Amino acid sequence: MRIVLVGPPGAGKGTQAAFLAENLGIPHISTGDLFRANISQKTELGRAAKSYMDAGNLVPDEVTIGMAEDRMKQADAAGGFLLDGFPRNVAQAQALDAFLSGQGAALDAVLDLEVPEDEVVKRIAGRRICRNDSAHVFHVSYAPPAVEGVCDTCGGELYQRGDDTEATVRNRLDVYHRETEPIIDHYKAQGLVVTISALGKVAEVTSRAMAALGRDDQAA
Repeated sequence: MRIVLVGPPGAGKGTQAAFLAENLGIPHISTGDLFRANISQKTELGRAAKSYMDAGNLVPDEVTIGMAEDRMKQADAAGGFLLDGFPRNVAQAQALDAFLSGQGAALDAVLDLEVPEDEVVKRIAGRRICRNDSAHVFHVSYAPPAVEGVCDTCGGELYQRGDDTEATVRNRLDVYHRETEPIIDHYKAQGLVVTISALGKVAEVTSRAMAALGRDDQAA
């Protein structure tokens, strides 16, 4: 299957992408991984992306599109893939459509993870990170530490990252609504969008997504 995963920040796209890709036996292609791989391998596209990022500028669509197309041409993606973070806007969606058409292929579904805005803010703004080890993550509501402000694992101080504040989260949501959400209408016109609730436990959301894709027999 060839799937695009969309949803607002805090919807759990990365977590669901990993589980869905494993259940479906297809590679998980994330924009973050693409950028890191191209930059670390010093590819032409990676060098171009780094030059924009170092200057504090947004990476142009054509660079991101080039990275995604190169990855989708790799052998492990011949039988399908799950795209996470790409396309990010309508221009990228149109480029993806053109690329797949040129390959004699097409998307099977666009999976839209739906989460109420207040829940997104609660999920992200409630996160607390250990200053000693950023892998130690807690949540004031869903996974609170035994002692407020103290890491259960190492006793380090817990803090809220600057990009996890409510104001920052709401700004990220505004960007999502303005730039990314329009791709849902783009793909609805093609009859590809499947919307599911991303509320509940991770396994429940995965099972819901697999059923929506008509592959519930493979859900873990």
